[in-house]
Amino acid sequence: MRIGGLASGMDIDQMVKDLMTAERMPVNKLEQKKQFLEWQRDDYRDMNKTLFEFDNMIFDGVMKQANYIQKKISVSDDSVVSVRNLSSTGDFTGTIQVKQLASSATMASSAGVGTNVDPKKTIKELFSLTGEQTMKVSAIEKDGTLGEPKEITFNADEETLDGLIVKINNQTGVSMFFDNASGKASVMAKNSGDVAGGAEIVLDGAFFTKLNLSADNTEAGAYNTAGQNAKAVLNGLEIERASNTFSINGVEYTLKKADPNTSVNISASADTDKVFETIKGFVDKYNEVIEKINGELNEKRYRDYQPLTKEEREALSEKEIELWEEKARSGTLRGDSLLSSGLNQMRSVLYETVTTAAGNTHLTDFGISTSSNYLDRGKLVIDEKKLKEAIAENPTALYELFTADGETEAEQGIARRLRETISDTRSAVEKRAGKASSVNNTFTLGRTLENIEDQIDRFQEKLITIEDRYWRQFTAMEKAVQRSNEQMAMLMNQFQ
Repeated sequence: MRIGGLASGMDIDQMVKDLMTAERMPVNKLEQKKQFLEWQRDDYRDMNKTLFEFDNMIFDGVMKQANYIQKKISVSDDSVVSVRNLSSTGDFTGTIQVKQLASSATMASSAGVGTNVDPKKTIKELFSLTGEQTMKVSAIEKDGTLGEPKEITFNADEETLDGLIVKINNQTGVSMFFDNASGKASVMAKNSGDVAGGAEIVLDGAFFTKLNLSADNTEAGAYNTAGQNAKAVLNGLEIERASNTFSINGVEYTLKKADPNTSVNISASADTDKVFETIKGFVDKYNEVIEKINGELNEKRYRDYQPLTKEEREALSEKEIELWEEKARSGTLRGDSLLSSGLNQMRSVLYETVTTAAGNTHLTDFGISTSSNYLDRGKLVIDEKKLKEAIAENPTALYELFTADGETEAEQGIARRLRETISDTRSAVEKRAGKASSVNNTFTLGRTLENIEDQIDRFQEKLITIEDRYWRQFTAMEKAVQRSNEQMAMLMNQFQ
């Protein structure tokens, strides 16, 4: 602890502080510059986050064909059949009659193995099988053919009936159930349908024999049933499928009830509202992005409001600090060349024509144009009626406008061009401001910040030396005053 002024009566401590305040001015300016650059870095990164979100929205929105083939589907009796569009791009109408539903083959024990059987017991205890056992199960596949045998090996001395049934259900194409009260088992193929001229379930192994199950479901007996295919008449064409759910020409049909005497009417047309919402979502997000970029480019810079020093912050209330920093942080990206260039390129992309097989197309052909209000700074506006009419007439043309993938730039859809522009802009911003995981020496602002930090460290060392020098000078002064006071006191004593 340094205590000065005992001899001179002067407040040396305050005098040194005042002198050091003046000496610290260059350091304060460096720290203020550092703080401003950190704000600028963070604002750059925030803009990159906005562009990243816009890029993802483009990919998941206007670039996905599924968003353009939304259909309004009408079914006169959905208790008989339901219809869903998968990938059909055209409208369609028709009728369907469901003659027969597909069903799965089943098998059941011809006799029980006892009553109140405990499924927790081992296979050895229940069926007198010992050691390692092997079984094979074949079942109908989704394509209506008999699959390859699935082999299961187990130790009859340790495996319980419950555990073995779980393995069968998990590893094969059948579902098995055991009724412990009657001692009987049932087996059902997981897939429906009829294997022409053959079995849909084939069981091989001593375990199945012990359960009184047949070798396959074609063996005679009320306890075995064959699988059957779904049969329907679609627009006069008789069709047969292994499953009640199947697709034809990008349309999925699910048969629910066999009713040969009922003809169900089906129609599908473009769902213009859903396609419209996809395009509107893109336009809204684009307008939001350019508004944010324009806001940053034109935000006022208050040069009289520099970042607060530590001493200045201590002298202000939290509210005063908030109000001050609101102005001090303003305009970090004002007139920025990277963002300005990226914005101009994005706007240019949307003004360009796209050449497709159908000819040259432009956003204005679909009722999307640039706002005539100069204050909107390039925002897009939608003529809802014109856009919906274009969607109803040819949604594929709109899809091509956004996603065409030709060899030349003119043949590239505007969404592809826009994503490329966004990628270039984000790369340029990252080179200048990095990202959260970046090390300072890998981007421009980071290297500048490191340089400023080095300057601050050197000034801090210099300030320590200067402060020591001031204290040595004032200490020397104090000693001189002390000697003078002692001499004066001695002289006064001589005259007494």
